[in-house]
Amino acid sequence: MDSGEGMNESGAGADFSRYILDRMRQLEERNLALREQKDRVEGEKRLIENQKLKFEREARKLRSELERLRVGPMIVGTIVDVLDENRVIVKSSTGPRFVVSLSQFIEEEIKVGAQVGLNQQSFAVMCVLPSPRDPAVFGMEIEEAPDVQFSQIGGLDTQISEIREIVELPLKRPDLFTSVGIEPPKGVLLHGPPGTGKTILAKAVAQSTEATFMRVVGSEFVQKYIGEGARLVRELFELAKSKSPAIILIDELDAIGARRMDGATSGDREVQRTLMQILAEMDGFDARGEVKLIAATNRLDMLDPALLRPGRFDRVIEIPLPSKEARESILKIHTKGMNLDRDVNLRLIAELSEGSSGADLKALSTEAGMYAIREERTTVYQSDFERAAAKILLKERNHMAEPEGLIQQYI
Repeated sequence: MDSGEGMNESGAGADFSRYILDRMRQLEERNLALREQKDRVEGEKRLIENQKLKFEREARKLRSELERLRVGPMIVGTIVDVLDENRVIVKSSTGPRFVVSLSQFIEEEIKVGAQVGLNQQSFAVMCVLPSPRDPAVFGMEIEEAPDVQFSQIGGLDTQISEIREIVELPLKRPDLFTSVGIEPPKGVLLHGPPGTGKTILAKAVAQSTEATFMRVVGSEFVQKYIGEGARLVRELFELAKSKSPAIILIDELDAIGARRMDGATSGDREVQRTLMQILAEMDGFDARGEVKLIAATNRLDMLDPALLRPGRFDRVIEIPLPSKEARESILKIHTKGMNLDRDVNLRLIAELSEGSSGADLKALSTEAGMYAIREERTTVYQSDFERAAAKILLKERNHMAEPEGLIQQYI
């Protein structure tokens, strides 16, 4: 009996131990599941908190936008005079002048002539507006410097030297003028037949000086309403001053700078007002600083004498039609990248193209290359240049007496 009872007790103890082990294993599994559930809930909580912060930011943004939209439109005014730290005299866009107070939230310095926004009811100054600029003026600025080198201009060595003295030297070496005791030249006028290289000269100067280059055609200053052209001129020079050193090229100056006549129409008088604004900007009371002016025209005889006097254009440079040596130099530049036959004689082509401009010679070189392309060749021969010369000369001299046999020889 004693041995049986002992066996029963040992069996019961083993069963209890297994129960305890199973129970512990179940509790550990339950604990692990609870931990995983806790981590998942905490992750969801963080996600919900982030979404809550995002929604709160959007709500604040929408509230501020709603408050901004609830505020009525402001009246545009101009500061006429500053009385003290809190009061100014403004002229509203409707006409009358008011003595008004300043908003405490204005941090900018208030200056006479600044545009401001006025409250509709109290006319208090609520904000300072940026200076208005016409988009057309910003469009005159060329963002990238022109990719033109002086080495790409042939036959104008004397003119290149003169324009570099006038425009490039004062920008690169102003100390030379200070030491000598003279003021740097302000501008240069280029005149000559079309296609002789006036515009490309200005581009080369802008590239060599790394200055801001602003190009405008004279006809762009001709506007419909009174005073608009003068405003464009004023804003153009103001923009050039803010981006100095700068070079302003006014191409086709005769469109706006023609000689003033008596008995002009209303349109002519508006053009004359614009011209007077140009004259004031060129040689007015305010110094232009490092802003150089280059103008180009084909009709020097049409320009107003006020434009040609010293102090406005310090040097007038003629860009003539190229000589025979200059034409050969120009042809070498334009054919530098072409695959030419060894028998091509550019000197002969230069002799044939008497009276041609640099633009004509460029067209001649292109046309010679086109003859080779038409015949599916990669080499340009002398005959291509001769046929191109005949074609270009026919266009240029169809109203002139042609030299005997010059055209017939090559067509």
